[in-house]
Amino acid sequence: MTDREAKSPATSGNRPAETAALDVLIVGAGFGGLAALHRFRDEKGYSVRLIEAASGAGGVWYWNGYPGARCDVESLQYALAFSPDLTREWNWTERFAAQPEILAYIDYVVDRFDMAKDMRLETRVTSARYDAANARWKVETDRGDRYDVRYLVMATGPLSTPYTPPWPGQDEFTGQIYHTGRWPREPVDLKGKRVAIIGTGSSGVQAATAISKEAGHLFVFQRTPHHIVPAANRPLPDDEQDAVKNRFAELYAQWTATPAGMAWRSLPTDDPVVTGDKSALEVDDAERDAIFERAWNYGGTTLHRSFNDLLIDERASQFANEFIARKIATIVRDPGTAAKLVPTQYYGTKRLILETGYYEMFNRSNVTLVDMKSDPIESLTPAGIRTGKQDFEVDAIIFATGYDALTGSLGRINIRGQDDAALADVWRDGPKSHLGIMVGGFPNLFLVAGPQSPSTLANVIVANEQQVGWIADAVTYLDDHDLKAMEPEPAAQADWVKEVNARGEASIYTKGANWYWGANIEGKSPAFLCFINFAEYKAICDDIADSGYPGFKLLSGARLEQASARD
Repeated sequence: MTDREAKSPATSGNRPAETAALDVLIVGAGFGGLAALHRFRDEKGYSVRLIEAASGAGGVWYWNGYPGARCDVESLQYALAFSPDLTREWNWTERFAAQPEILAYIDYVVDRFDMAKDMRLETRVTSARYDAANARWKVETDRGDRYDVRYLVMATGPLSTPYTPPWPGQDEFTGQIYHTGRWPREPVDLKGKRVAIIGTGSSGVQAATAISKEAGHLFVFQRTPHHIVPAANRPLPDDEQDAVKNRFAELYAQWTATPAGMAWRSLPTDDPVVTGDKSALEVDDAERDAIFERAWNYGGTTLHRSFNDLLIDERASQFANEFIARKIATIVRDPGTAAKLVPTQYYGTKRLILETGYYEMFNRSNVTLVDMKSDPIESLTPAGIRTGKQDFEVDAIIFATGYDALTGSLGRINIRGQDDAALADVWRDGPKSHLGIMVGGFPNLFLVAGPQSPSTLANVIVANEQQVGWIADAVTYLDDHDLKAMEPEPAAQADWVKEVNARGEASIYTKGANWYWGANIEGKSPAFLCFINFAEYKAICDDIADSGYPGFKLLSGARLEQASARD
């Protein structure tokens, strides 16, 4: 147990099983769960318990402790906004915070708002069944806890269930196997060892760059080259932080009015780096490259917003590809390796990745790129990895193979709604929700960062707090109007699914295989999982709340009794 876990009174140890009737039960202690705990308990005065499988708060940042783990949203925007005091008190050290600093921030939040007393760690929810007659959820955990709750809030996270491809031989490998999404709490010594890392998404890029500096030899197994751009990370001076803090309310309102829920840079200036108000097709080659160059040098996700049609128009997307290819050729000395690193899919079809020395890493003599497209992995062996053409002997294998995104964690809990319907069965052919927050047939079950919300295509903390606020206000509305339950109307839910899919089909996101529509998981039903444009999503949610929740069934006690009698 680490120091941060030992100091928490919420660490479960051998605690006795708990039986309690509550207003709200929250599942998950990531940013969404912590925001929900504060909103329901401290602002609304409800009785609340938060359940978390890990031995500490943090969600994805608890589990992703691999070398080099770092956020790709600027620190000054990647923070909870519910408390002005919290915003003033906390100081970040870097433009893009590393995982240990984010965990320190989360610990500070937990301590600052005395959250641990209402958290139950090292506890996993195993089942949740809806009692239609009483409009309550019966929830059980692997520790024998039994909770009877009015409202169930699932904040299990969109990227919290690691995925490992089912290659044969994994039980035969005699070395160490790790997954970036479940990195050990104890130190991992890779110094001087032969290491294979499989996957070159964000986690793989970050981990490989860090591990290459100490490994005896690193084999980087790449299936698909990604769009990878400089982070341009740097220290954050106090005056820059103070300037943001002094205008935080104003700036936050600006961030929430953008499609991604964040600014292009921490503070508006006379030089916005790129204006993003032009098509990549309407400028000549020189101007286009100059704009790309400014975005590349400033770093972060600025390239994403250099033109207004990169994520819509296929030719515009191709211009970005060509620019990145030219950049790779100037950095990576071996032409064959450089060619393999050039993405061929449309720009934006996979998550944009920020790097710090990744391309330069391939100039090291102890790093080898393995192209899995031309030479795929066949199996693991006792000594390492076997492809179609050769065997690689290694001491450790790191899976950076991503997650069962957005639906994975929810599908692994036995959640049963009306008529004992299982959520996993209802979603077997793809998720169905309204606003990505509620599911028809599951009254008073709320999702934070659920499928068909914008959470993974926006600043996830901003999106989480917006959804938590909407949920809390909806619950207050029910109580103020003596209503017992709410759930989506079938027609409204069907319309929402159509809208999410239509936006996906009109974008570049559906033009390639990615986890945005479940293509990374063999056998997963394809369905676009993300609502595109956070600002428009927020406006839709606000309008629904202001109009008395059209599109939702609002059930009174009498109507529940009538339904129970019919059953």
